[in-house]
Amino acid sequence: MTRCCFALTLSLFLSALLGSSLSMAQSPQSISIYGSNTIGSQLLPALAKSFLESQNFTTIQVQNNPELLQHKITASRNATQPSVRIEIHSQGSSTGFSALHNQSADLAAASRPIKDHEAELFRSISDMRSKESEHILAIDGVAIIVHPLNPIKTLSTEQLAAIFSGSIRNWEALGGQQGEINIYARDHNSGTWETFKELVLADAGLSLASTAKRFESSQALSETVSQDPNGIGFIGLPYVLKAKAVAISAGDSAAMLPSAKLIATEDYPLSRRLYLYSTGQSQNALVNQFIAFAHSDAGQQQVEALGFISQIVKAMPVPSDASMPMPYQHLTQHAQRLSVNFRFKEGSAQLDNKALRDIDRVLAYLRKQQKTNKQLVLVGFGDTKSDPQRALLLSKLRAMAVRRELRKDNIILREVLGIGDAMPVASNQMDQGRLKNRRVELWVY
Repeated sequence: MTRCCFALTLSLFLSALLGSSLSMAQSPQSISIYGSNTIGSQLLPALAKSFLESQNFTTIQVQNNPELLQHKITASRNATQPSVRIEIHSQGSSTGFSALHNQSADLAAASRPIKDHEAELFRSISDMRSKESEHILAIDGVAIIVHPLNPIKTLSTEQLAAIFSGSIRNWEALGGQQGEINIYARDHNSGTWETFKELVLADAGLSLASTAKRFESSQALSETVSQDPNGIGFIGLPYVLKAKAVAISAGDSAAMLPSAKLIATEDYPLSRRLYLYSTGQSQNALVNQFIAFAHSDAGQQQVEALGFISQIVKAMPVPSDASMPMPYQHLTQHAQRLSVNFRFKEGSAQLDNKALRDIDRVLAYLRKQQKTNKQLVLVGFGDTKSDPQRALLLSKLRAMAVRRELRKDNIILREVLGIGDAMPVASNQMDQGRLKNRRVELWVY
């Protein structure tokens, strides 16, 4: 009995001593991920492989079952050690939350934020909207695609709602050639569909036309549209492929193509975040290590390599325009904009989860580029829900909130500006549009 207790005590002591540094290959370990096809078909397998390589695994095998939309990645360091397994099931975002709740998944992959009723299921387990549970993996854009020879170049979100609900049925009504519009859409489990429905149809109180052809595969949808002169569909940015993307406007915003710059800042009207969800800090050390890798520069480089938009901070020039407020024109002529916007939790002055992690990324960028002393400008924006003077004040206060976070790490700013309700990137007629317009840009000299 004493011998048994001593062995148990020794085992616990060694586990505590080694902690997360304990080699993953010393015992069989696995990660199970369910959810989004947009994330799971290519990005997650590549990210998993890169993660295992970073852990010094050399024997890595990737198995793909395209019919079941599943991947299995196994790895080991040598033949005598147990293997590590990462399984990815990609049948849609909603399946991820179901699997996470019934504990058949360690992580849920979602191309949309968790819904209220889904978050409620986890209420006794974890706050699914906390920084510890909600992890922004990448930024993506829902591209609107047509046949490469379709002459249509721009569409508004209002026109999109009319097209996909079946109210507009002929391309001629949009300035195109005579031809009945064929609608292609992702399946009802897809986060891409949920995002499109929320950003386009729900705001207009409309539903998808019953004539729409639904697809479980992003690639199959894109290929079908590229071969149909009268086709139109929506898809994640990496799946535009041989089809043509059209520029999209929302409310008073300019029409924007789904370019990397406009999606990185989330200015593009149909930009979206791609998520991993966990139930807080996992008891599976491998899961926590994988999440940390996904947030790291190495993980974000994989995001970029797969055609999604990474969260790596970059400086980019912005063309000057006479319609811009004068202080903003000055910035475009003498400074560069960073590829990140800070946004806030709904109905709150608190930074959202992406902004909280972006603070660390911005700090690392400023230190690396030696721009910590009066080379950074913050520009706050508001919306027109309130009167213009109040919008101007609130836009400045948002920028000041970001300044407070940066000053904790001894960043000395050059200037803090409030632009008010100028230069909207979304419609101010809806709550989601106003939330998107409440933002803070960062510029460096």
